[in-house]
Amino acid sequence: MWDARGNPVSTASRDALVRAEHALWQMMSFYGTPIDALDAAAAADPEWLLPPLMKAGFLLSLTEPGLVADARAQIERAESMTARANARERDHLGALRTLLAGDWHAACRDWEALLLQHPCDALALQWAHLFDFYRGDALNLRQRVARVLPEWSDADPLHPYVLGQYAFGLEENQRYDEAEAAGRRALAGTARVPWAIHAVAHVMEMQGRHAEGSAWMAHWQPDWTDGNGFVGHLGWHQALFALERLDHAEALRCFDAYLHAAPDQITLQRLDAAALLWRLHLLGADVGPRWQQLAAGWDLSERNAGHYAFNDLHALLALVGSGDVAAAEQWAQCCALNAEASAGTNRDVAREVGAPLMRGVLAYARGRYDDAIAALYPARANAQRFGGSHAQRDLIAQTLLAAAAAAGTGDTIGVTTQRAVGRALLNERLLAKPRTPLTEFWVRRIER
Repeated sequence: MWDARGNPVSTASRDALVRAEHALWQMMSFYGTPIDALDAAAAADPEWLLPPLMKAGFLLSLTEPGLVADARAQIERAESMTARANARERDHLGALRTLLAGDWHAACRDWEALLLQHPCDALALQWAHLFDFYRGDALNLRQRVARVLPEWSDADPLHPYVLGQYAFGLEENQRYDEAEAAGRRALAGTARVPWAIHAVAHVMEMQGRHAEGSAWMAHWQPDWTDGNGFVGHLGWHQALFALERLDHAEALRCFDAYLHAAPDQITLQRLDAAALLWRLHLLGADVGPRWQQLAAGWDLSERNAGHYAFNDLHALLALVGSGDVAAAEQWAQCCALNAEASAGTNRDVAREVGAPLMRGVLAYARGRYDDAIAALYPARANAQRFGGSHAQRDLIAQTLLAAAAAAGTGDTIGVTTQRAVGRALLNERLLAKPRTPLTEFWVRRIER
């Protein structure tokens, strides 16, 4: 049999294929989770290895250490079904084995090989796109999608989601006009495509179009709040537009509406909460007990440390923000030890990017602003390897601005150099986007 895009599948069950297709749409659209649909696909054809593989890939794509054991069990289950599997499905199994071992770079190479043979393999594209993002591979965020997009039919129900991926890849490569056009095209039909809403929001954020960005988020709000798993991140974008105009009250309203951490939220859903509260903290805003509530619900046990440096830094922010700097220092040490003991992609990133960023944040928390700059400024040059988007990594620059504005309390670098760092960062910002109220805030602080 063949799936809806002509990819070979080893099931003869039409029902199993329909259920798997629905799960694939859920993964690309973020509406609900695909677990129930995949369980139904597995029930319809218990010997088809793709449903357990899809479940394993979905679990691993959440970058949650506590889900790795479940993903491993699904991969082991799939390994018992390889006799009937075709070459494409066995290649997916190999890619997920590699991902499970922690080698995200090699897994993306495996998916690339799959896409060369099957350019409409949406499963390979979805996972490669996510892990390009997690690895900070901006080039492949754009080029990997570009290599397959012309092969896709505009009539394919998943085409708008692929176009949304392309829009985001263009944005991360500073091709803003093309990115916005692609994102708007993805949204021109009846499909609800939060990733495309997100891509255009990134364009507006990077161009300082905060009023237009707020209107954009409000216009599309029904599509990204109605049962969508991406609601927290898009609520974070809405809050960033409020922060550009220094509207702390609106940013906190967004936090309470979309980012308030429930106990069952996974780490990916908590990152934006920590990032938003940290930006407010740098601006001197009173956030009430939100830091403590966020940190209290976060599983920061040793087993969760050192899996992904990007997540680890945001957990550190939650501990620092809640006032427990000693616990934050202990967390940083644990993350470093666990990352060094691993054999995956995260080890080098944690050592070369994550650890310096953590040292810088801890120094800032201790009021050692010169040490904070000494750690953060050189690490910023390699921060793309850390993962996330340009907008997310702007947290580093804003922490540096806050440290530079507090110059004069340390002896290592000196006030002149600290202020020079601040001016250099402001020069970057002033050339990248119009003078927003947020930029003017930092100008006043640095020139004070």
